[in-house]
Amino acid sequence: MSFSSDVKAELCRLPLEKKNISLAECYGVLLYCNSFSPRELRIITASPAFAERLPRLWKRAFGLAFDRVSPEREGGKRSFSVTGRDKLRRIFDAFGGEIDAALSQHINFGALEEPGSMEAFVRGAFLAGGSVTDPEKRSHLELATPHRSVNREMTSILLDLGFEPKETERRGNSLLYFKKADAIADFLTQIGAPVSAMSVMTAKVDKEMRNLVTRRINCDTANADKTVLAAQEQINAIHSVARAFGGIYELPEPLQQAAMLRIANPEASLADLARLSDPPVTKSCLNHRLRKLFQLAEQAEKSEQ
Repeated sequence: MSFSSDVKAELCRLPLEKKNISLAECYGVLLYCNSFSPRELRIITASPAFAERLPRLWKRAFGLAFDRVSPEREGGKRSFSVTGRDKLRRIFDAFGGEIDAALSQHINFGALEEPGSMEAFVRGAFLAGGSVTDPEKRSHLELATPHRSVNREMTSILLDLGFEPKETERRGNSLLYFKKADAIADFLTQIGAPVSAMSVMTAKVDKEMRNLVTRRINCDTANADKTVLAAQEQINAIHSVARAFGGIYELPEPLQQAAMLRIANPEASLADLARLSDPPVTKSCLNHRLRKLFQLAEQAEKSEQ
């Protein structure tokens, strides 16, 4: 099963509420389903849980049954339809619509005034026209409807609920979507899927931890490369000094020790070399000695020229 299916299954485990809240959920389903017109209502879903919930939800909200319920089709989809004129009129009337005057769909905000009805409406919209990607792959949740006016009005509802969706169009449908894990988790929690919301946040934390580890590994690798490059330059300088002075034992004792430690420990950092000195010195002190060796190497090169 996909993550979207899991989310819808969690939503469908919610108990059916009182009639007005069930009506609000149905309203969201109607405006985001495949077809809702004065001639036909048709809902197609691939979610077994939603297919099981729909007849009970319809009975609670309208006291009606669907005219036709298809068996499971290829791909696992099922279709629910109403074509009877009297039933369609009753459904339109439930939301203050006139079946004979319905040229385009709009949200009747007066039908969503009861506490909890907006959340139920959005839940129904997601069940019928929503999807969300596996959070392990990427963060994306969307609501798709064939009604452009509904899409704009849904934006107002989501803003009232504290969300700021983005809007686009695809293949004749109007879409609202979220791409941030925090917003998706809050959205799922609001409509009744807190377990799925936790999965989204867990995936986000895991990704952040993996990215942090990767950045640190890359940083450590880059630092190690820099250390090796600097050490090689220091060793080259030491060899130049040794040739010019007839060996490093002709150097002052502090420079001798610094040169020998570097040659013996080519991958060690300055801090490590400072601790290996006898007696131990500060990193700054050791760096000063190595810079002195560089200066002697430069003087030797100039004299050779």
